Amino acid sequence: MAKAVPDVSFPAVVAPGKYTLTGHGWPSAELTPYQLTAGTAPAAGEVVLDQRLAGTSKPGDRVNVIVSGEPREFVLAGVASPRREVDAPSAFFAAADTPDRVDAIGVFPAPGTSVSQLVRRLDLPEGVSALTGDDRGAAEFAGIATSLPLIILSGVFGGMVAVVMALVVSATIGLSVRQRRRELALLRAGGATPGQVHEMVVTEMMLVSMLALAGGLLLGRTTGTWIFGMLTGNGIVPPGLRFDQGPLPFAGAAVLTLVILRLTVGLAAGRAARIKPIQALAEAAVPPVVMGRARLIIGAAFAAATVGVGVSTIFMSPANAAAIGGPAVLTGSIAVAVLGPVLIRALLTDRVTGWLERRGGNSGVLAAINLRVRAVQFAAILVPITLATAIALGNIYSQTTQQKAAVDAYTDNLSANAVITSDAGGIPDGLFDQVRSAPGVTVASELVRSKGWIEEPYDTTHTSDPWPLLGLNGPVYRGKVHAGSMEQLTGDTVALPPGAAKKLKVGIGDEIGVRLGDDALVKVKIVALADGTSGYESILLPSTLLAAHTTAGLPTQILLKTSQPKATDLEKWPGTTIGGRDLLSAAYDAGLGIDAWISYLLAAIAIAYTAIASINTIAVAVLDRRREFGLQQLTGFTRRQVAKMLYLENLVIAAFGLVLGLVAACFSIFPIAIATRGWPIPSGPVWILLGWVTLVLLLVLPVTGITGRLAMRAEPMDAVNSPAG
Repeated sequence: MAKAVPDVSFPAVVAPGKYTLTGHGWPSAELTPYQLTAGTAPAAGEVVLDQRLAGTSKPGDRVNVIVSGEPREFVLAGVASPRREVDAPSAFFAAADTPDRVDAIGVFPAPGTSVSQLVRRLDLPEGVSALTGDDRGAAEFAGIATSLPLIILSGVFGGMVAVVMALVVSATIGLSVRQRRRELALLRAGGATPGQVHEMVVTEMMLVSMLALAGGLLLGRTTGTWIFGMLTGNGIVPPGLRFDQGPLPFAGAAVLTLVILRLTVGLAAGRAARIKPIQALAEAAVPPVVMGRARLIIGAAFAAATVGVGVSTIFMSPANAAAIGGPAVLTGSIAVAVLGPVLIRALLTDRVTGWLERRGGNSGVLAAINLRVRAVQFAAILVPITLATAIALGNIYSQTTQQKAAVDAYTDNLSANAVITSDAGGIPDGLFDQVRSAPGVTVASELVRSKGWIEEPYDTTHTSDPWPLLGLNGPVYRGKVHAGSMEQLTGDTVALPPGAAKKLKVGIGDEIGVRLGDDALVKVKIVALADGTSGYESILLPSTLLAAHTTAGLPTQILLKTSQPKATDLEKWPGTTIGGRDLLSAAYDAGLGIDAWISYLLAAIAIAYTAIASINTIAVAVLDRRREFGLQQLTGFTRRQVAKMLYLENLVIAAFGLVLGLVAACFSIFPIAIATRGWPIPSGPVWILLGWVTLVLLLVLPVTGITGRLAMRAEPMDAVNSPAG
């Protein structure tokens, strides 16, 4: 080993500025490396700033820096620039002005020693690990390690998109192949074998699909960068995490897409190739609505699975409800996709047909007949609307319901009528002491939030998902204390939920080992058994103990009970604000971001697929009916009456799709509401539902009008004599 450089990171904000972990000791500059472009290395009371932080300041100027939440004045000793691009600028201090600890050590191998050899030679104590290569980023940006679940969520997201694509593509391809039955029947009658017809259809579809796949892969890079930018810009992903698109995701997406396309095209082309020519000609004129027994059984199985998933979700804990209840929207949508024609005929009751006849007259009568006779074709339009409605409304309302329940459970357990928060790295000791002694303040407590695990004895109830940890130092917790006293929550102590203590077979006075956010195993003594909202219980620790094991090392908020909530003087503490309980819920709500963004991205995907698939299927279905429209005009119908018939048909299908999608979404939304809130009333604004209905209608009706006009552009006799398709 040639050299070892210690590093410590702490909150440092050059006022005014945006909070980032930018404070380091001056020796750490060698790790980037930074080099001085002006001035000298810092002494006590001095600072060296990155050029982006220094701005127009020159060595010798005085600059204000908020260090660990406390405003201080430093002399600018020098300005430095990194030799390579860095995401976050840094401020460097003398050893006297940095915390007395070491977060990481940069180790440089001696000439002739490889990195792997150096790692093997290091004699590291328990709990300390050596990071090499790209893994070194986790040593500086602790949030990167906690963002690893994003990979799992991305996989789930990709799987749901694949299911959506399979359903939409199968409906569209099935519709296009069915509309070519006359052509395929003539090929069979002319001597083509079933194998030749099958190969022709598959080849045509796959060639077109390859073009679409190439375009999708090109857009994938741009879209991925855009989505990742939104995640980092909104604080969902740590800014230190880089977005890297290697060849593997593209290859996987291409293979998955080709497999789905090949299966759907093969199934659609198989029956078209096997069917007898005479039967194909007959079905081209009057499409059958009778479904095979296998399809009915498959649809019934998915419908039963939807009901089973919804019922089982009711009995799940809030933490598991989303994972269990979420798939109900997909299984329900698959059931609708499989049973589409049967559902259309079932929903087309006398009341619906009566409404069509009253509103549309002869056009309404024809619309009702077409909906029954052409149920298979209309099912292709029904599927994307149902699927998009289920995914969009299911994900959005499930997420808003879960967020509301989690925020309410968190805030209901904490009593305060005023909250002080800081965007400058944390709450310093001086501020808490000042606020606690302010006139009118009866109760004050620091608040620290983190996550961790109980390892001694081993807690089997939280293996993948950690326990929420709350750090307090005042009587603001509202949960019922079943044993012990919260007043003893000082030093190395802990308050456990009674249910957790029972499962671990521990009680007051016992010692347990808790693994905290910085991976430190801390031995703490149980001094209280304090309950919380069922399903949202937290482990309570002293704020000083928990804060020392967080990234900032400081509390994030101060909770107050005061008769003068706006009277606290914060002028000497830049970066701090005081407000009502809404600050408490806002800070907690921001921590639920990843799941929310995944849900909203799925909703956005659903909207995009609805737009594309609805336009495609409506256009294909309407344009294929040119001969029918021409014949209707020859028998006395006007173009306006034919257009009215089209509007009524697609309006009914859009309504059916919205209803069926909402029903599928309800099997996810209502059970999750019961599991998280205790009653089947979801949370979320009603304008989302109304907006979605409006969006679907704005997609379906204009496309119907435009394609109907194109289909009736030719003279009726020319349309009747035109070739099919």
